Amino acid sequence: MKEIILINISGVDKPGLTSSITEILAGYGVNILDIGQAVIHDTLSLGVLVHIPEEAESSPVLRDVLFKAHELGVNIRFTPVTEDSYGLWVDGQGKNRFIVTLLARQVTAEHIAKVTGVVAKNDLNIDRINRLSGRIPLRELTEQSRACVEFSVRGDPDDLSTIREQFLSLANELGVDISFQEDNVFRRNRRLVVFDMDSTLIEAEVIDELAKAAGVGEQVSEITESAMRGDIDFTESFKRRVALLKGLDESVLIGIAENLKITEGAEKLISTLSALGYTTAILSGGFTYFGHYLQKKLGIDYVHANELEIKDGKVTGNVTGIVVDGERKKELLKQIAADEGVRLEQTIAVGDGANDLPMLGTAGLGIAFRAKPIVKESAKHSLSTLGLDAILYLIGYSDRDLD
Repeated sequence: MKEIILINISGVDKPGLTSSITEILAGYGVNILDIGQAVIHDTLSLGVLVHIPEEAESSPVLRDVLFKAHELGVNIRFTPVTEDSYGLWVDGQGKNRFIVTLLARQVTAEHIAKVTGVVAKNDLNIDRINRLSGRIPLRELTEQSRACVEFSVRGDPDDLSTIREQFLSLANELGVDISFQEDNVFRRNRRLVVFDMDSTLIEAEVIDELAKAAGVGEQVSEITESAMRGDIDFTESFKRRVALLKGLDESVLIGIAENLKITEGAEKLISTLSALGYTTAILSGGFTYFGHYLQKKLGIDYVHANELEIKDGKVTGNVTGIVVDGERKKELLKQIAADEGVRLEQTIAVGDGANDLPMLGTAGLGIAFRAKPIVKESAKHSLSTLGLDAILYLIGYSDRDLD
């Protein structure tokens, strides 16, 4: 190579700036080795790594680019790059790539400093930083605001589980969500998303609502909490709770279904996934009665839940068919993926309870949503700060993509 130069240009952005600079380089037969551009608040930062061939002299090239930069009113800097330095940069492309996603109601300098501190501590290098969330006017910052920054990092860390633990600890400390995942072809090619229902797609445990109506609320809530924590077997706890509902009138189910509170972001997430061609499913330890109601309301493709037995307009206290517990959810995930011709690496599972862990661990991307501590610690990814539609950020979509 004759000469390698890094050209950095900064200043007020304007149409035709990149075209003007590269047109000059083209006139000298310059090769572009790398190029990157970002614009923040109408301020441009453009970097171009160029190889000037032997038949061209660098002085006229740089002089002409300098004059053009002055004419355009932007700052410019030239940095020579040695062949050894360039070789090291090329070798870096073989390192593993990861995505760190920071999600909060509002991102602060402290958030960025501490996230990048963990990145540096683990000898990872940041290649790119990108804001995925939209622009929010200051006067419109609310408890429902969303902010997301994505870091593309590269390196060969010794222990991925340790990095995840560090990010989970930091997320708990700062009150934000931080996702750390491999950046591979499957991350950008998910096709199937399965959801738990109670406390995930809806902000309630339906069986608790039924129990309140039946006058056995406290007894059922105690059993539910034990099951969610993983203290007792789900199937056994489920049968105990359903038995307490014996004699409940079917009209109560209708009223509860019509008043279910949909979780923040669920409607936007499902409609967006459907528009993008994803398959969606409910895999719930709750009841098909409510699952089918949500299926119709949200436009979900599959529903697998428990069939609550009703005779003569009354709940019998029994369920029919196979109880949908943690292992059943995992097997249903595999079955739907196979039926849809989707690899497990292309699947996403979302849930909040201990009985969701088998499917969270099986899916390509398992997300513990507003989950109990034991579930957050066991799942590779968790989301507690924002609504369900923040999952779109985790699979690489920005607000600009979807607006």
